[in-house]
Amino acid sequence: MNSERQIDESFFTVRVESKRAVANGTVCFDLTSVDGAPLPAYAPGAHLTVITPMGVRRNYSLCSDATDSFRYQIAVKRDGNGRGGSMSMVDDVHQGAHLKISAPRNNFALPARAQDFIFIAGGIGITPILSMLRHVQRLGSANFKLYYCTRDTESTAFLNELRDEFPDRVVMHHDLGDINNAYDFWPVLETPSRAHVYCCGPKGLMDSVADMSGHWPSGSIHFESFGVDAKAVADNVAFNVRLQKSGRDVAVGKEQTLLEALRARGCAVRSSCESGTCGSCKTGLISGDVEHRDRVLSDDERADHIMPCVSRARSGELVLDL
Repeated sequence: MNSERQIDESFFTVRVESKRAVANGTVCFDLTSVDGAPLPAYAPGAHLTVITPMGVRRNYSLCSDATDSFRYQIAVKRDGNGRGGSMSMVDDVHQGAHLKISAPRNNFALPARAQDFIFIAGGIGITPILSMLRHVQRLGSANFKLYYCTRDTESTAFLNELRDEFPDRVVMHHDLGDINNAYDFWPVLETPSRAHVYCCGPKGLMDSVADMSGHWPSGSIHFESFGVDAKAVADNVAFNVRLQKSGRDVAVGKEQTLLEALRARGCAVRSSCESGTCGSCKTGLISGDVEHRDRVLSDDERADHIMPCVSRARSGELVLDL
């Protein structure tokens, strides 16, 4: 996608077939085509972009069975400390409503020949993992285990589905909001194996798994992120961006991402995950004090590049190679 026009044309309309709570504050939406036709195919781990009722774009992983060609299922956790997208979805989208969505994209795909999997999910990070669990169970030959960490039973999304569909494959852990009661993954990750590890959840969980799995073979540890945590969003400040090539100035509001502000000014920047994990929106940085919030750039790259989907200025002005 090389222009904003192309990005907009990639969206199509779906109908909200059903809406139901799957945990406290988390709602599941079943999406179908408006004419009953099959939806574009996808593989487990894929996500799609939704244009929310407030007009912003948000990415949601598909948690449905990928063999169901007539239904997409996404789950949204209402975040009162976020930028409003999740509140718009949970509060304003009802059964029978129409939404604009993109075709699915996948930056978190399962390897074709792997036979052993360790799945680690935290909170709403269960969504892409649920689709993967359904896929590997259907294959029959794969060995897999899920470790699912949440605050408490009431906040555990898809609890009944997990218990019913995978009764002997799930380890549940509730920390009751106490960081000292976090699950100890070292016994799980201490000894590398042929398994592929898939982890999705809050930054703290992913950082912990990354620290404990650094001795595993390259390419066997996989992460999916839902973007910046609420604390970082609360610390946002407004800032200005100078586009070096065009000479234009772009104001970025406290509640906007840099990517959203660039799009609003008609500046096309290619993107996919919009959570700082895939590298698609990597942009040249000329100068400025950047708060890097991605999980992609190396320390050397951060000197002259930025991921505008999540990163922003700490203060002052950024100059970009656009």
